[in-house]
Amino acid sequence: MTNFFSGNTHFLPGIFYLGPMSISNTLKERAAGACEICGAASDSLQAFAVPTRSADSDEHCVAICEVCLQFLQQKNYADANHFRNLVGAIWSEVPAVKVMAYKLLNQLSKESWAAEALDAAYLDESEMLWAQSEDAAEADRIIHKDAYGVVLEAGDTVLLTENLNVKGANFIAPKGTKVPKIRLVPDNAEQIEGKIEGSTIVILTKFVRKSN
Repeated sequence: MTNFFSGNTHFLPGIFYLGPMSISNTLKERAAGACEICGAASDSLQAFAVPTRSADSDEHCVAICEVCLQFLQQKNYADANHFRNLVGAIWSEVPAVKVMAYKLLNQLSKESWAAEALDAAYLDESEMLWAQSEDAAEADRIIHKDAYGVVLEAGDTVLLTENLNVKGANFIAPKGTKVPKIRLVPDNAEQIEGKIEGSTIVILTKFVRKSN
C-alpha cells in the first residue's frame, strides 16, 4: 500500500498512505459534517487512513474535505492559515485526528502558532508511536543510490562507471556498458542485479550511474 491520497499513492517522504475512500455513516456522524483537519463544513467528506494504519477501521481514519485533500496531495502548505483548525484538532479525543494534527503541525512548525500548538500538545505513548511510525518506517527503508547519489529504482537503466570483471563469465564489461532494467537487491542498498551479455550478475551501486 503506497501513497497518501488518491487510490494508493507517497506523500511525506517514505510514508505510506491509503488514498481517500467513501465514508462510513459512523465516521460521517463523528465528523458532524465538517472536515476533521480544517474544520470547514463539507457535503463531500472522504475517509482518509492516517499513516501507517490501514483503512480497516474508522478508528484509523479522519474525515477530510476536498480542499485539504488537494493541498495534501500537492504537499502545498503555503496557505498555512487554512490549517489553523489544527490548534484545536491536536486536543481531539479521537486518536486518529490527534495523530494527523500532530503530523501536519510538524509540517507547519515554522509558523509560530503551529510551533506553540506543538509545544502545548500531549500525546500518550501509543499515539506518539503512531505519529512517529512513518518516520521509523522511512529510517528502515533500504534506498539504492548510484555512484553520484542518485536514487535507483527497479527497472532503471544504468551505465558502468569503470571496467567490471564479470566473475564466472570470463569477460570484462568495459566502462560505459549499459545495463537495462535493473533489479534492486532487497536487503542490501549497495547491490543491484542486471544482465550483461546475457549473464545476470550482482553489481555494486558505487560502480554505476543512472542513465537519463
